[in-house]
Amino acid sequence: MLKDNQDAFGHGMLDYYHGTRTSLVIERDDGYFEPDVGLQQYFADYRQWRPSDRKAMRYVRGRVLDVGCGAGKHALFLQQKGHDVVGIDNSPLAIEVCKLRGLRDARPMPVTRIGPQLGKFDTVLMLGNNFGLFGNPDRAKRLLRRLHRMTSRRGRIIAESADPYKTSRPDHLEYHERNRQRGRIAGQIRLRVRYHRYVSPWWDLLLVSKQEMADILDGTGWRANVHLETGNGPYVAILEKMRR
Repeated sequence: MLKDNQDAFGHGMLDYYHGTRTSLVIERDDGYFEPDVGLQQYFADYRQWRPSDRKAMRYVRGRVLDVGCGAGKHALFLQQKGHDVVGIDNSPLAIEVCKLRGLRDARPMPVTRIGPQLGKFDTVLMLGNNFGLFGNPDRAKRLLRRLHRMTSRRGRIIAESADPYKTSRPDHLEYHERNRQRGRIAGQIRLRVRYHRYVSPWWDLLLVSKQEMADILDGTGWRANVHLETGNGPYVAILEKMRR
């Protein structure tokens, strides 16, 4: 769990909630950084969502686990629609924002700590590139098997990622090659978040192509039946349990 001085994302979220225009700095471990990442997208209402996010809501059923819920955008929408929703995030202050906004069940918890103590779910949401929270392929396989046990017979995962290969930018292509030389897959991005004096630890965000996702899913009991395109690179995969 993030300590207060590490919760850059959460402090930015809380300030935004209280009306301060805020932005984050996202830093990659090769020195590349995004200097002005706004937070308005985390608070957008349904009409402002991307078409793929709106389409993804049609696949939600039953009890929902929202992994990396942020400010609760999707969880609050589904709660309003009558779903029983549990939101988790490793940012304690993001969870505080969720509760301030009305999410009834929001818990500070990293994805690595999910387990049977949360109960059974029919849908697991991993929107906003949150398939990437698995961090690396081995951990992804391990946690996908755990989610298989935590979901009902008709359980599904709605997971977003971005194909890292759909770029021509030299700084990204060089990073892909650097990763390969270190024995990592190209889209395994090591980054941290800065906001004022708050700095998160370094962590890995796993971005995968559709084929790489299929390779990760192999042997976990899940398969991608539907892909919702979001543009040049990002996509939402609807993962279903395989019939035995």
